[in-house]
Amino acid sequence: MNKAFTRESDGEADEGDDTGGLPPLPPGGKNYITPQGYARLRGELLQLIDDERPKVVEAVHWAAKNGDRSENGDYLYGKKRLREIDRRIRFLTKRLEIAEVTDPSLHHGGEQVFFGATVRYVDDEGAERTVTIKGIDEAESGQGEISWISPVARTLLRARVGDVLQLPTPAGAREIEVLQVRYPAPDRAA
Repeated sequence: MNKAFTRESDGEADEGDDTGGLPPLPPGGKNYITPQGYARLRGELLQLIDDERPKVVEAVHWAAKNGDRSENGDYLYGKKRLREIDRRIRFLTKRLEIAEVTDPSLHHGGEQVFFGATVRYVDDEGAERTVTIKGIDEAESGQGEISWISPVARTLLRARVGDVLQLPTPAGAREIEVLQVRYPAPDRAA
């Protein structure tokens, strides 16, 4: 039978997908990240390498000794979980290698928007929003964080308090006004 018509196993179909569901970096762009975000990703990588992966390898080794592997749920699940862990390790390693750690506290007290700023703005309908501009690997929209490559962040970057900007949206351009810019205070222990 022609190989084009054979079914691949679940593990092989997504073997090359190391993105973790995150948007790709812009061509030639840097992978900006805060020191806290870098530490969190590095901590996750070390936890996977030092703790979780060895436990799963041990479980797979034990399950492999129990006979027929084709019907051994522990073995099959363990191998699948091992592929997931290895994929995440590759992703984190690649992202940390190209990370550009940028400390937003260097701009503490400033009124211009740079990476790491917490910005309060109002749109043309009077709705106020507060967002913090973070790296694409660390931004969590549920906590009011946006990626520096998002349209809102790209519009806000380099703006100053009082600036009125044009935010491109699918429904057309919207006006937003920067009301406040904040940065975390510098760490006195460093």
